[in-house]
Amino acid sequence: MNRFGFWARPALSRAWAAHGFFLAFLLCSTASHGQSQASALTLDDAILKALQHNPRLQVFDVRMRGLQGLEQTAKLRPGFEIEADIENFAGSGEFQGSGAAEQTVALSSVIEMGGKRAARMAEASARTRLVAAEREAEALDLLGDVTQSFATALGAQRRLELAQDALALARTTLQTVRKRAEAGAAPEAEVLRAKAALEQAQIALSQLERAFAVQKVHLAALWGETNADFTQLQGDLFRFPPSDDFESLFARAKESAAIAVFANEARVKEAALRLARAQGSSDVAWALGARRIEPTGDTALVASVSVPLFSGRRARGDIVAAEAERDQVQLRQEAALLALHAQLFEAYQSRAQSIEAATALKNNVIPALERALQATRTAYERGRYSYLDLIGAQRELLDAQRNAIDAAASALVFGALIEQLTAEPLKARSTAQQTRRTTDTGQIP
Repeated sequence: MNRFGFWARPALSRAWAAHGFFLAFLLCSTASHGQSQASALTLDDAILKALQHNPRLQVFDVRMRGLQGLEQTAKLRPGFEIEADIENFAGSGEFQGSGAAEQTVALSSVIEMGGKRAARMAEASARTRLVAAEREAEALDLLGDVTQSFATALGAQRRLELAQDALALARTTLQTVRKRAEAGAAPEAEVLRAKAALEQAQIALSQLERAFAVQKVHLAALWGETNADFTQLQGDLFRFPPSDDFESLFARAKESAAIAVFANEARVKEAALRLARAQGSSDVAWALGARRIEPTGDTALVASVSVPLFSGRRARGDIVAAEAERDQVQLRQEAALLALHAQLFEAYQSRAQSIEAATALKNNVIPALERALQATRTAYERGRYSYLDLIGAQRELLDAQRNAIDAAASALVFGALIEQLTAEPLKARSTAQQTRRTTDTGQIP
């Protein structure tokens, strides 16, 4: 159930539709190494939980309720006052008692000048739109955080799986060394070294199990849980969607929700400036009533009008302050764009480098090292290679596999950051471009 209330549902839908599912390619693949589907957490499950339960979004409910109250107050016109006066009573001489009293009952109010009510309403409405924009930007940031945490945890899971493979490899190596030692082809020292390698592999596996548990808790914390209610993650670590060139990405980043917040904040400051200028217009206070004169029993109407002097001069300071706050927004937006450019460029270059490294390791280096290990193992069993040759071949393969996992996880994290900064998924963009190219050329992909 959506817990955001009546105003949050459209914002959530807009964020979901505009941003898609971050790194949607992670959702399409099945879990590797025979993971149980029933206990596997997908990225869309993580995103849905975070959007529904993360306190970072729920706080906007409270802010929106407060702004709705301010909007109601801003719409109010000046209130009315009723005033009752009695004069010339309980005095001395002819004013003793109430025979000479004069009683006046009057209704009074204020006529606002300069469009104050409209300015108040405009400012309150602009603040509501600003909070809605901030919430959408926060939702997109949350999606990015979930995706980056998911990618990091997925890398930790893959490292754990590799450690399990390394443990199995260490057991196989120990068996091989024992057979050679029993046959008198290898010294007992090699058996001891193989046993030590097996113990080290078990220690490394235990460390990675704990590291994966920590990453799962970090991920679950994004939807307010202190314990992870899942055991596995479902996703493909080595699937990288194409990306636009940097200039196109930065052009989209400048139109993202995070930058749109500055535009909405500028509207709030402009509305505040209009309100400050409106406050420089003098309001007209009026009163209208009736007076009863007891000595004669007569009744007369009374009316009054008052206008404060020099209101424009008193409002000059507020106007200057409002202008300064408006100008600050533009400067802060320019600074944010510079920081955005640097951050996006770093993420773009780092992602490209990580993809290049992961692809080369997976497609070229690891297959070659796997063949080398097989050849080395065969040669060791036949007594042509030493134990050091065998261990070295195993270590080189495991190191390459770990480096490939690290590079792939980094590529996913940087990809999530790019999507977070541009508020648009890479895969959706590349698919749309392919569709346009197909339409333009009339070719079927």
